[in-house]
Amino acid sequence: MSQDIIADTLNQMMNAKRSRKDFVVIHKHSKLLLSLLDIAKDHGYVKEYKVDGRNLKIELGKFMECNAIKPRFNVFIGGIEKYMRRYLPARDMGILIISTNKGLMTHQEAIEKNAGGVLMAYFY
Repeated sequence: MSQDIIADTLNQMMNAKRSRKDFVVIHKHSKLLLSLLDIAKDHGYVKEYKVDGRNLKIELGKFMECNAIKPRFNVFIGGIEKYMRRYLPARDMGILIISTNKGLMTHQEAIEKNAGGVLMAYFY
């Protein structure tokens, strides 16, 4: 297991989805991962998640693919469109999650708030 908690968690979520499981239990988590899961929950990609001590139980929602973006590209307002074409299958399908100085947000919120940042992950 690597040191990137976000990439490991999203990889385990994809593996659980491929094996038709309803939930996955993660043994390491962070505040950044929980913020990312909040955004995924708001968009329906995660049904629910619960923290029990060091364990994190995630109930999977409806998504086709989720993955961490490596390397973590710096993105400016004008460059978000380029990464939308690279990582998302269609124009209004899916979300890019961007870490800005105002917190984690989707690419639509970043465009509205005129904020750039670092690409973290995508869901669709």
